[in-house]
Parts: sequence; C-alpha cells; structure tokens
Amino acid sequence: MRRWKSRGHAAVIFLSAVVLLFLFFVNLFVGSVDIPFTAVADILLGDETSSAAWRMIVLDSRLPQALAALFSGMALSVSGLTLQTLFNNPLAGPEVFGINSGAGLGVALVMLFMHGTFTAGAITLGGYAAMLAGAFIGALAVIVIILALSAWVRNSLFLLIAGLAVSYLTSAVITLLNYFSTAEGVHSYLIWGMGDFGGVSMEYMPFYVSLVIVLLLIALLMAKPLNALMLGDSYAANLGVRTKRIRGIVLMLTGALTAIVTAFCGPISFIGLAVPHFARLMLRTNNHLFLLPVAMFLGGAVALLCNMLCHLPGDNGLIPLGAITPIIGAPVILYVVLRDRRL
Repeated sequence: MRRWKSRGHAAVIFLSAVVLLFLFFVNLFVGSVDIPFTAVADILLGDETSSAAWRMIVLDSRLPQALAALFSGMALSVSGLTLQTLFNNPLAGPEVFGINSGAGLGVALVMLFMHGTFTAGAITLGGYAAMLAGAFIGALAVIVIILALSAWVRNSLFLLIAGLAVSYLTSAVITLLNYFSTAEGVHSYLIWGMGDFGGVSMEYMPFYVSLVIVLLLIALLMAKPLNALMLGDSYAANLGVRTKRIRGIVLMLTGALTAIVTAFCGPISFIGLAVPHFARLMLRTNNHLFLLPVAMFLGGAVALLCNMLCHLPGDNGLIPLGAITPIIGAPVILYVVLRDRRL
C-alpha cells in the first residue's frame, strides 16, 4: 500500500512539473503582441535574422517575465506552506501575517523617504540592492512581532487578527509616506505596488534566480523537521529536533523569500496562501518530502498562469498582476473557512 502511495505522489510531482514547463513555454509564445510561433522558436534558438522588435519582445520581455514568475511563484508558495505548518494554521501566509506588508513598508521607506538609497553606517546601497535591504528588514520586523506573539498566545485566530492589524498599521504608515512624498515618488510606488513580474531585468536575473534557488534548496532540507513539528514540539524534541532553532531558520527563510520577491516584483498576494492547499488536495498527504516540491512546481505554474492572463492579446494594455491573483486566492480562503468552521 505504501509503495502505491509513493508511486502516486511521484506521479503528482511529475505531472506538476510537466504543467509548469508547459505554462513556461506558453508564456514565451503568447502575449499582448501577436508573434508567429515559428518566429518565437527561431528567436529562442538564436536566429538573429528575425525582426529586431520581435527579438526584443521575446528575449528582453517575455523570457525574463516568465523566469521571474516561475521562481517568484515557487518562493511564495514555499513561504506559505512553511508558515501554515509552523503555526498549524491553514490560513497562514505571507500576506495574512503581514510579512508582505512589512516588506512593502521597507520598500516604501527606501523609495519615498530615503529617495532610493539605503544607508547603514559606512554602507550605502542604491537601486534594487536598497529595495531588497529595505524589504528584508521590513519582513524581518514583522516576523519578529509574529514570533513573539505566537510564543505568548497560542490561539491561531488571535495570530491572524494580529497579522491583519500589522498589515493595517503598515498600510497607514505607507499612506503617510505617500502623502508627504513627491508626485514622482508616489507614482513610482503606485506602479510598483500593482505587482509586475517584469521588474526583474535580464541584468539582475542571474542574481535573482541564484538567490531564490539557494533559499529553496534550504527549504527542501527542512522537510523532515517540518514533518516532526506537525506532531507537536514535545514529540519533535524527543526525535532530536531543535524546535526553537528550526522555527527561527524557517521564519528567516520565509522572510528572505518574501522580501526578494516583494522587492523586485511588488506585493504579490494569495499565491502563498492558495497554492499549498492545491498541493495538499492533489497529494492527500501532509508529508513535506512530497508537499514541498509539489508546492514549488504548482506555485511556479500558478504565477506563470497569472502572468499570461496579464498579457492577454488585446488593445487595452496590460492587466495589473494585483488584479489577477485575488481571483485565485479568494475562493481558497472561502473553501478553507467553510471546510474548517472552527477558524
């Protein structure tokens, strides 16, 4: 029986990987500008005789957006899964606990208050480096607050309310920053706040992809400790798991993944909340040895689907990413609440 379950789980992992690859290539061949299939294939194979405009669209727009969507979706889905396991709460996620908002506040401070630069002692950062530093510090601050509250009160509903309160507080601070900022700063932050996988250019793509891959590999190494934590802290400690250390590592990992995605692509909601539930429905198990890879693949696939919907052919321009992801995430929240009425 166990062998059949393992085969079924392997089949789900393979299927989710196939869907991910399919949507990745669909993102390269489909967009707001109609380019022949053969022309896109030739451009991807290195043909330099194609139209210069088409080459720019495929190589400088579609390809980096597809890569950013793929790895951003993976990062956010893993963040949501680890938070749901860590706090034993199906509604946990970077956006619900305010981690997204904290990262957004850090970016707002850099963009609107510090005029695009971040200074700490003798170190001065600018551009994406400054935004990444601000996002990480903001996300880390929220994580510290949530961790302190979780040690004080074990009620999951209280933690959700506390996360929402943190989100409202950060939103209020961001509103004040916008009020006192320049028109150019407000416009830049507004565009960033809509969310866009096009924020990662090919120049920064190696850094972005490398950092996300390293963090995802660390997350995969946390599979067995996460399985142990699901059985309770006492049982996990008896198995030799250092629960406090593992919680700290997982929270830092979640903050780093959320921060890098938020800094480059803007606040992207609901992917981290919804995708782990899709993975559990497909696998029918809570074993993180299978859940983590499936959540990664499904997260990338959902992000690619959202990116594709944002760039549907038409004359009305691009649809903001922030208008697409709630369509997927909101029904999941309703499903979880109706399934478990104790929340």
